[in-house]
Amino acid sequence: MNITTDQPEAPTAIRTDLGAIFVSLELSRSSWLITSLSPGGGEKMSKHAVRGGDVSRLLERFLQLREKARARTGKVFPLIVIQEAGLDGFWIDRVLQNEGIESHVVDPASIATSRRRRRAKTDKIDGETLVRSLLAYKRGEPRVCSMVKAPTPEEEDQRRLCRERKVLTAERVLHVNRIKGLLFCQGICGYEPLRRDRRDRLEELQTGDGRPLPPHLKAQVERELDRLELLLKQIKTVEGERDALLAVAVTSMPAPAAMLLDIKGNNLHAGARSDVARHKGHRARIRRRPLVGGALPTLRQPTPGRRLCGPGADTVAERSN
Repeated sequence: MNITTDQPEAPTAIRTDLGAIFVSLELSRSSWLITSLSPGGGEKMSKHAVRGGDVSRLLERFLQLREKARARTGKVFPLIVIQEAGLDGFWIDRVLQNEGIESHVVDPASIATSRRRRRAKTDKIDGETLVRSLLAYKRGEPRVCSMVKAPTPEEEDQRRLCRERKVLTAERVLHVNRIKGLLFCQGICGYEPLRRDRRDRLEELQTGDGRPLPPHLKAQVERELDRLELLLKQIKTVEGERDALLAVAVTSMPAPAAMLLDIKGNNLHAGARSDVARHKGHRARIRRRPLVGGALPTLRQPTPGRRLCGPGADTVAERSN
C-alpha cells in the first residue's frame, strides 16, 4: 500500500512581501543597467538600461518603478539602491542621497560567489546578485557583504595628494631606471640621476671603451633628465601641500595625538619616546632578549628594593630573596 506523506511547500527564492523597492545599478561608461525587485511584482526582477551618465533618465526610471508598485498595491514604497565601488567614485551615491533615496555602496570583493565551477559574469547576473545581497543585508543577515562608507567631497579631495604623490614617485623610478639602463648599455655604471650634479656628471661620462657619449644617446638622456626634474619639482610641490594640510590637522588635535604625529623619520621627541617605552613593557624586552642554548626567555628579575604590585607580587618577592 502506498503511503502518502505531506510534502513541505518549496521555499521561494526571494521574499515577495517586500517593504521597499530594491534596485541595483551596474555602471559602465556606455550604459547603466537598472535591476529592480518591486512589491507585488512576484519574484521576477525587471531590468532596464539607460545611457551612462544620464541622471535625469535614471531618476525618471525610479519614478516609474514607484508608480507601478503603487498601482499594484495601492501603497507608496521607498527606494533602496545598491552599487559597487569602482571607477565611478561616489558622486552617484551623493546624487541619490540628495534626492532622498537610500543608497549603499558595496565592496564587490565581499560578495560571496560560487566556486564550484567557473562563474559566468555578465551585467545581468551581477545585477541580480546585487539585489539578493541587498535583500539579505536589509534582513540583517551577518557577513553578507561589506558596505563602503562614502567619504565627503572634502575628504575625497584630500586623498588626492597621497595618491598623486604615489603616481609621481612611481614615474620617478621609471625615469631613473631608464637612464641607468641607457648608460649601462655603454658600459657606464655608478651614475645617479637623482644627485644635484647630474648635469655636470653627464658631461664627464665616457663609455666603457673610453669614448665620449654618443650625441643621440646624450640627447635622449638629457630629455629624460628634463622629465625627471619636472617630476621632482611636482613631488616637492605635492609634499608641501601635504605637509601644510597635516600641520593644520595636527593643530586641531589634542596634545597627545599631535605629539605622536609630530615624528620626523624614526626620531621621537623625548616625551613620546618615554611614553612608547612605558607602554611596551616587558613584552618588548623579552622579544629582544637572545636565546641561549635553546632555552626560553624569562622575565627580568626584579631589582632589590624595587616595589612590586599586582597579582603574585608576594610570590615573586619571596622567590627573589
